[in-house]
Amino acid sequence: MIIRKVIHKNPVDNARPGVVISDTMNPQKSEGSDLVKNSVLYKEFLAEREEILRHKWIESEKAGRDIGFERALLDWIVKYRSGWRDERSRQPRPA
Repeated sequence: MIIRKVIHKNPVDNARPGVVISDTMNPQKSEGSDLVKNSVLYKEFLAEREEILRHKWIESEKAGRDIGFERALLDWIVKYRSGWRDERSRQPRPA
């Protein structure tokens, strides 16, 4: 995660401040982010998101237009989520 801060070139003249954006954090991975990315919960989230995006693509093709993520999400949850979770729980997890 990169945090950006705004620096005014001329702090006295606030009527027309020039703005410079600079990165303040090192973009290298931290131990905490690795822990999160390797967690089962995060992996399940990514798998579910992938299914929702697949559903969005299929339904958008049927409709002939982009149906949007929110509509695809709600439709997928109502129609497919419980079956998808049941199927995933029956599959063996890699060690």
